[in-house]
Amino acid sequence: MTTPQQRELQALTAKLRIGAISRREFIARATALMAAGATIGAPGLARAQASEPKRGGFARFGLQNGSQNDSLDPATWATSFTGTAFNGSLCNNLMELMPDGSVVGDLAESVEPADNATKWVFKLRKGVTFHNGKDLTSEDVRLSLMHHMGEGSSSGALAITKQFASVEADGPDTVIITLNDGSADLPYLLTDYHLSVFPANASGDGIDWASGVGTGAFTLDSFEPGIAVRMERNPNYHKNNKPYFDGFELINIPDATARLNALLTGEVHMIGDIDVRNEPLVARNKNLRIERVPSLRHFTFDMDTSVAPFDDPNVRMALKYAMDRDDIIDKVFLGDGKKGNDTPCAEIMEFFAETPPIHEYNIDKAKELLAASGLDEVTVDLSVAETAFPGAVEAAVLFQEHAAPAGIKVNVIREANDGYWENVWLKKPFNGCDWFGRATMDWLFTTAYTSDAPWNNTHWSNAKFDELQKSARLETDHDARAEKYAEMQQLIHDDGGVLSVAFVNWRYAMTSDIGTGQIGGLLPCDNMRMTERWWMTT
Repeated sequence: MTTPQQRELQALTAKLRIGAISRREFIARATALMAAGATIGAPGLARAQASEPKRGGFARFGLQNGSQNDSLDPATWATSFTGTAFNGSLCNNLMELMPDGSVVGDLAESVEPADNATKWVFKLRKGVTFHNGKDLTSEDVRLSLMHHMGEGSSSGALAITKQFASVEADGPDTVIITLNDGSADLPYLLTDYHLSVFPANASGDGIDWASGVGTGAFTLDSFEPGIAVRMERNPNYHKNNKPYFDGFELINIPDATARLNALLTGEVHMIGDIDVRNEPLVARNKNLRIERVPSLRHFTFDMDTSVAPFDDPNVRMALKYAMDRDDIIDKVFLGDGKKGNDTPCAEIMEFFAETPPIHEYNIDKAKELLAASGLDEVTVDLSVAETAFPGAVEAAVLFQEHAAPAGIKVNVIREANDGYWENVWLKKPFNGCDWFGRATMDWLFTTAYTSDAPWNNTHWSNAKFDELQKSARLETDHDARAEKYAEMQQLIHDDGGVLSVAFVNWRYAMTSDIGTGQIGGLLPCDNMRMTERWWMTT
């Protein structure tokens, strides 16, 4: 278990990564903490680079959420598997999210805002080519962004592209994005893992994603949906010396025990989401190590507020008081997690606000809330699978036990891992979800909590919340903006359909053959770019 000083040091490190505190403030506070007993080796703190990057070797990675329904269409990417394989390896965006949480140009060589951040001019990097030899042009970028726009779009990036009034190709190497309203967050938003750039199709009215041709660090060798993706180094990549691997294979291994066995037997070099109960097996092996990376990641049980019984605010609140989160964190995550308070906002985010009261486990309160709706009892079906989030099934069974004394009968529906994100999430009225989080409040809320958000898993609609969201985006006064975001968080807490289970770190187990620098934690797998950034040490 970590000490309080170590936990605070982890939180400080995460805040530094996303720019929530200055480097000077971090150094001052971290120095004091280390004097009090925290150490540089505290779990979650970025490690010093263990070795110099070098080229060569073939890496195999075991991740858990591939699906037979996976596609090369960027509008459909929703998991760490598709995001890492395609956005982070096959393709590039205009902007790149760095390990420290900063944003830099990727395909964009320069970025210039104008007209109160309503107009953004992107100059493209010269000499970038697609894997088929075609030169990158502004028209490729324009059509790639337009792919996520329009009335019929179901893209996970729709909340972002709805903010675009227009996207123009101004000559071969300039892209101009005009927004409906100003937004200083646009460079961050353009790192979204759906917004990969593909070449224009032959007819010039869309993009050719089906051929699997991008500008990324690797070229596609083979893709078997739900099984594996295999790629080879792009010899013409525009980033000097990268990538380091000759190639890699990303293997879908949904079962946590099977992933561990794959690592222990040498089938893979790294696995994602190691079960915390299996960490001692890794720790005893001198050739293996565990990396914990602070993150915005959180696990939820989401209620569809548009259907009974979840359309009743009292029933929603009763369920929130009927979960013993401490028990779940202790038994499922062995204490390696932090309680949420039924909002999606991590404490390390800028504009995070406390949302009283804390929804502690309270059977009497849950009964009172049911009674206020004229109910003595209620029955709900909770759909989960291990792919929903690690430990989801066990957490659901514990919740079932917690809620029963309040007259809440939770039927735990064990869904299939394969197809969960296509057939259960966003569709079943009560389901488990693994949220990566987002770097800014605006990005987070427009993705999943405004009425028209494409990933609104709770189907929650609140006019006041929507109004505040638009107002906060335009607000230039920091304190006034903070007040708006605080009110929005309180609205989700009081009225929303989010039942927070836990906030957690990313946990990876890997062999000593894998070298890394600082590992990004705003998205999984080094912000989905581990294949480009990591290397073989031997």
